[in-house]
Amino acid sequence: MNSFSPNMLKTFEACPVKYHFKYIQKISVPQKNTLFEKGKKVHALANYYLRGDDISKLEKALNSEEKTIWEILKKNEYFQKSYINSEYNISCKVGDYWIGGRLDALMKYENNYYILDYKTGSIPQNPEYDYQTMVYLLCTSKLLEKQTLKQVQSDVRNIKFVYIDLKNNQNRIIDFTPEKEKEYEKNILAICDKITNAQLPEEIEHSKMCEFCEYRKICL
Repeated sequence: MNSFSPNMLKTFEACPVKYHFKYIQKISVPQKNTLFEKGKKVHALANYYLRGDDISKLEKALNSEEKTIWEILKKNEYFQKSYINSEYNISCKVGDYWIGGRLDALMKYENNYYILDYKTGSIPQNPEYDYQTMVYLLCTSKLLEKQTLKQVQSDVRNIKFVYIDLKNNQNRIIDFTPEKEKEYEKNILAICDKITNAQLPEEIEHSKMCEFCEYRKICL
C-alpha cells in the first residue's frame, strides 16, 4: 500500500521526473549540510527544551545568529503552550492511501491544539493549502479523535496549524474546520491518484528551475 509524506507530494507536483528519481529509483544526491545545519540545530534544541532536558551546554555552542533565532522561538506565545509531544511521527489513512510526516511539536491550551512548525527560512507561499498543512492537520485530527472518543466531537476540531516564521518573527495560523477537512481530503486523494497512475513522458520539458535541481546532471 502506498504511503506519502508532504515532501513526496510537493516533489511530484513540482516535477514528476524528480519524484521518479528520488522516490521510485531511490537515487540519493548528496547536498551541502550547511544548507540545513541551522534548522537542524534549532529543531533539536527545541525538542530537548520541550522535553525538559538540560540544554545549557547546547545553548553555549550556538553562534550569534542561531542564538537570536533560538531566543525568538523561546519567547513565541505558541511555543509556551502546554507541551504534548515533539519530533513526533504521525500518520493516517485517506481513502486507499496512507499519509504522514513528523511534527515539530504539538501543544495545547484549554481545548485548543496547536501544531507547531518552525521555519528558519521562508514559510510556504500558500500555507493554508500547502501539503504539509493539509497532511498534518488531517493526521492530527484523526489521532485526537481516537484518543478522545468520549469527548464531544467539536472539542477535537479545535486544531490550529502554526507556522512560526523565525526569520521575520511572525506567526501564520491556519484554523482546521469541517469544511477544510473535506477539502483537504479531496486534494490529498487527487494528488495521490495522480502519483499512483503517473507515467513518465518520453520527452521531458525543462524549465529554468531545472538548473537548480540536484538531479539536473542525470536529467538535462
